[in-house]
Amino acid sequence: MKYLRIGEAGHETPVAAHGGEHYDLSGRCRDIDAAFLAAGGVSSVDGLPKIDVTGRRVGAPIAKPGAVVCIGMNYAAHCAESGAEPPAEPVVFFKHPNTVVGPNDEIEIPRGSAKTDWEVELGVVFGKRASYLESEAAALECVAGFVVADDVSEREFQIERSGGQFSKGKACPTFSPLGPYLVTPDEIADVQDLRLWSKVNGEARQDSSSADMIFSVAHLIFHMSQFMAFDPGDLLLTGTPEGVALSGRFPYLREGDVVEVGIDGLGQTRNPVVRAK
Repeated sequence: MKYLRIGEAGHETPVAAHGGEHYDLSGRCRDIDAAFLAAGGVSSVDGLPKIDVTGRRVGAPIAKPGAVVCIGMNYAAHCAESGAEPPAEPVVFFKHPNTVVGPNDEIEIPRGSAKTDWEVELGVVFGKRASYLESEAAALECVAGFVVADDVSEREFQIERSGGQFSKGKACPTFSPLGPYLVTPDEIADVQDLRLWSKVNGEARQDSSSADMIFSVAHLIFHMSQFMAFDPGDLLLTGTPEGVALSGRFPYLREGDVVEVGIDGLGQTRNPVVRAK
């Protein structure tokens, strides 16, 4: 099953996409939120009314998550282009939940920014509480679905002005475009064999596979559950592959650019870049 949210920001309608059709979920749930995901979503679209989504805004596929937890330096080639050694343990930082926007919404370059960057990432959304898990198999049982994410980053804020932690360069408004879909695990044959890519103004930037992850999705969830608890609706971003502006091979984002990121089987985002208002 694929879930999405249609409508103006703050007034989205929850929708299920199945078999080439879209179905209105508003009679079954309030939103694609923690309560809906904890209840297991819907197993069938039987009896649901169809809905026409043509021309309508697509919102982020999950309502504002309680937490956005991120993993840094989790692709071997990205570590190499950043001049960093692969970490011995997952590197973790946080983004503010209000960074989440829809797959076609604007990305705002922050005030004072000269180094705003893109990062295609596989996002994991939780459907069960994950705390002190006993195994990696148990970790995957906590997953409600997967999303395409762009972990937009301001590199000067992140590195030169960090104060020792990434989040200042990660938590600016609009810095987490998601979507268009939340895709349930049964539709993904192998989460460690997904192609990830990004483009700026139609020109290729990243093109890699989740097979290049240093720590697998299952290991990340298992490992992090020993230090914190994930609740239903929380979002985990699992790192980005090589091909970002930080590498020095490409210019940073400028007003007027269009950033696209995608993952095979999950869809893609397409976000115009503007200056913060």
